[in-house]
Amino acid sequence: MKKILLLVFSLFFAVANNFAQEKKEAKETQQGHTDQNKFRQMKDVLATPNDQHTASGAPGHQYSQQKVDYVMNIRLEESTNKIYGDEKITYHNNSKDNLEYLWVQLDQNMRADDSKTPLTTSGGASAFITPSKFQSTYMKEPKGFGFNIEKVESNGIPLSHFINNTMMRINLPKALAPGKSFKFSIKWNYKVNDINKDGGRSGLEAFADGNNNYTIAQFFPRLAVYNNVEGWQNMQFWGRSEFALEFGDYEVNLTVPADHIVDATGVLQNEKDVLSKTQRKRWEKARKSFENPVMIVTQEEAETAEKGRATNTKTWKFKAQRVRDFAFATSRKYIWDAMATNVNGKTIMAVSLYPKEGNPLWEEHSTRAVAHTLIEYSKLTFDYPYPKAISVHSERQGMEYPMICFNFGRPNADGTYSDRTKKGMLGVIIHEVGHNFFPMIVNSDERQWTWMDEGLNSFVEILAELTYDAELFAANPAKNITRYMGGDQSNISPIMSQGDYVKQFGPNAYSKPAAGLYMLRTTIMGPELFDHAFRTYSKRWMFKHPTPADFFRSMEDASGMDLDWFWRGWFYTTDVTDMGIKQVKPLYLTDKPNERITNIIATNPRAKAYFESLGDLVYFTDKKVDAKMDVMNQYVKDASKTPTYIYEVEFEKPGGLVMPIIVELTYADDSKERQTFPAQIWMKDDTTVKRVFASIKEIKNITLDPDLETADVDTSNNSWPKKETDKFDQFKNKVKG
Repeated sequence: MKKILLLVFSLFFAVANNFAQEKKEAKETQQGHTDQNKFRQMKDVLATPNDQHTASGAPGHQYSQQKVDYVMNIRLEESTNKIYGDEKITYHNNSKDNLEYLWVQLDQNMRADDSKTPLTTSGGASAFITPSKFQSTYMKEPKGFGFNIEKVESNGIPLSHFINNTMMRINLPKALAPGKSFKFSIKWNYKVNDINKDGGRSGLEAFADGNNNYTIAQFFPRLAVYNNVEGWQNMQFWGRSEFALEFGDYEVNLTVPADHIVDATGVLQNEKDVLSKTQRKRWEKARKSFENPVMIVTQEEAETAEKGRATNTKTWKFKAQRVRDFAFATSRKYIWDAMATNVNGKTIMAVSLYPKEGNPLWEEHSTRAVAHTLIEYSKLTFDYPYPKAISVHSERQGMEYPMICFNFGRPNADGTYSDRTKKGMLGVIIHEVGHNFFPMIVNSDERQWTWMDEGLNSFVEILAELTYDAELFAANPAKNITRYMGGDQSNISPIMSQGDYVKQFGPNAYSKPAAGLYMLRTTIMGPELFDHAFRTYSKRWMFKHPTPADFFRSMEDASGMDLDWFWRGWFYTTDVTDMGIKQVKPLYLTDKPNERITNIIATNPRAKAYFESLGDLVYFTDKKVDAKMDVMNQYVKDASKTPTYIYEVEFEKPGGLVMPIIVELTYADDSKERQTFPAQIWMKDDTTVKRVFASIKEIKNITLDPDLETADVDTSNNSWPKKETDKFDQFKNKVKG
């Protein structure tokens, strides 16, 4: 059977070349090099798999992790804003190692008077400064923050210990053998910081009426993680990179003024002791209300309570199982509402606590946003396993803990608010509630890899926000990240950098990982493949400690896609996406070879034999010809469908990242067609590639990445014919930005 081949000019030239000359030239220019192909595997980067962290990305048959249980008695002294606590700790050594000591985190010491955190900041004298700033910077007075450790003991016998800034080493009387447990206790107190004055991830917010809103976390000495990846995760807490913690069971008794409303990680054990009959009745109603929140404490009741000052106390008792931390909120100012949420047949309580200053925005949206988050996150990960999720309002906070989070978003004093305030409030609630999944359950090392909790969570947050209010949260993460990625390279860090020294922390740890995962889902993998792989990773590592390699490997293992090129480029480098249309060459079909080809055939016997072996041929030419194309017409049933418009398009890639090429063709009749070429089109040439587009209709415009899906930092080269205004438009956009 005869063949028809559409041959580009390069084929003809290759056949005609003198092979001896080629060999000579190749020898003269040949230089050794290592494999720098963007599609090379990551075996030189990822940790070697083992029987705890396997090559598939799943936990291995020898995987183990420690368990730490706490029994605590906590007392809040409102008159002095001090917290007093004693905790009994049971440390379970599930590793295969003998442990000579334990490391305990003392995060409150970050703001102690002798803290080294302020000394880590470089800065000279500014040209001007306010008197108050000068006083706080150069005339610091001791504030008395930080843990005051009263005693550390086991069975009544003092334990040797050493405090190194935000870490405390407990020296064990004898090595703790595998499979054994060790019990000890710590008694301590500390002064609660004012969040708005002193900063901090937790603390108090003081109101003009003399009341405080206490949102309390990192309030007790907590055991650090010990595993087979890091050993002891005992990096200091400098104030930014967050926490690596072990799972365990908690029993916590919180003693506060009797007129306070309290909620915390875990399940309240003594409702009858701390709630009124009316409150308990309303709570029971909320447990059956799946459509709308039920008021447990109304605004009117909260306003009455905030005018008093109880002199007696109540103790609220909570129990929590399989959590990695504990936090609580308490104030007499709280309005309290709740509703039931159905997560695949299981009832979860969505709860909000907020002062009247949060209304009407919080009453309208907070608890609904909590419920929405639990449902949407469960779809993409696993069914939410805890009994409740709480959103607590504080003016300037956005922080997460198991089952409870503290969130900003405050209306104006008259109750009015802008869409920006509403969007910010909803965004932070969805984000912080979402942290229950990452890292409160999928328990990555926040101190080391911030992106594994913030980035993954920010990605799922985008999807949850769109389903809550698509108009309010309309966004293009890939487009939005281009300004950061295309910025000054000296001020950008790879995602795979430890959080404390990352430059531009927000884009690095939140926005860029989220944008990358969004692109993976929508552009590279497709939702079906991505969602299965992401859910597989999430379920594999529920209540465990995953590493970046576990995530990368699980995503590939569950999708059947080699994504090493994406992880290497997007996570390990600061390369950018920049693809463009370098050249568009109109071509024409003819049944006659041009003069040059005729000469080659006439002078090169090998070329002549090769061409004759192919049978009938048609040819490309870049010169318009008037040819009948009788040869071509023999092979098509309908000659009218033979493409009369042919274009050879050369794509260039000035940027370092490889991405799919998404091409939109606009025809003369204004109809459009899209074609997508996978990133692998760049496998053999990292600078330019060519494709031929053939149609019965004239193409009047070619656009690269029309929906801005690939984070292309320079779109001035994305159109043909080239838009002369592109560069100026980009300049205008930068000025506006």
